[in-house]
Amino acid sequence: MRPTRDAVDPATATPARPSARLLRPPRPLVRIPLAAAGMIATAGLLWTASTPTDVYAIDVFGALRQPGDAAAIIGHRGDRSQAPENTMPALELAMDELAYVETDVRLTRDGVPVLFHDTDLERVAGRDDTVEELDLADLERLDAGAWYSDEWAGERIPTLERFLVALAERDDARALVELKADWTPTEVRTVLDLVERHGLRGRVVFQSFSVETLQSIQRVAPTTPRIMLIRELPADPVPLAEQLGLIGFGTTAASVTAVPDAVDAAHAAGVAVLCYTLNSQDRWQEVSELGVDGIITDQPSDLDAWIASTSPGT
Repeated sequence: MRPTRDAVDPATATPARPSARLLRPPRPLVRIPLAAAGMIATAGLLWTASTPTDVYAIDVFGALRQPGDAAAIIGHRGDRSQAPENTMPALELAMDELAYVETDVRLTRDGVPVLFHDTDLERVAGRDDTVEELDLADLERLDAGAWYSDEWAGERIPTLERFLVALAERDDARALVELKADWTPTEVRTVLDLVERHGLRGRVVFQSFSVETLQSIQRVAPTTPRIMLIRELPADPVPLAEQLGLIGFGTTAASVTAVPDAVDAAHAAGVAVLCYTLNSQDRWQEVSELGVDGIITDQPSDLDAWIASTSPGT
């Protein structure tokens, strides 16, 4: 993993005096990378110009929850209780039943975004390679279902585009897409273009543990909705949300119970709080009492039944 780099705010940075060397026209050898950088910047400006000026948590999750309100149910890597994680059957099951599905994205060696969580392929496909070390053609030959059960033998690792096609067919479904590891602005542009191509702007929320990745999204498409995944929520999460332009945080149950006022502070600023990955009634009860806006779970059907029994009318 590359080290995270801090962003420099151009509004506050002190401009350096250009040297005579910098004032000369670029040499031919550097014109190509400069032209590429210019194309990336232009693409980012075009995206920004064609995107609404603001994006809010309520646009994605509806009214932010009060303590005791039912949280949104988010299927973790699809419905893992019924089919192998991050395969199309698991994701389609979740999209057919839930308003929100969560999945993970990595880039293949040839730059294609695919749905996969782990750092290597050992657990799912019995290989010690990583997604990033294989081209798409090699990856698509691997069996991503036999580890789960014989019934699902032969399932493949899907591309992000295949998932987005299925998402676009379901008008009420939304997706939380986690970008794994650190992504550059150019790499982020790849997934943003796919979202735009399939008409899913506003229905796909990107999330990441990586500050570098969140900054890359912020630079390329500042109004794209994004969530920071963080294991320990700050007591006052608002400054961090403002700095990175976040619509929400995804965190642990232990974190929100350790700083319960943080949920209220986030809500007061219009920022959502989600919890991952909760699979027991005790945890669902605990975070619901604090008013979290979404629960990411491996047991979406069980959570749905629990909410129906504890929150009549939902």
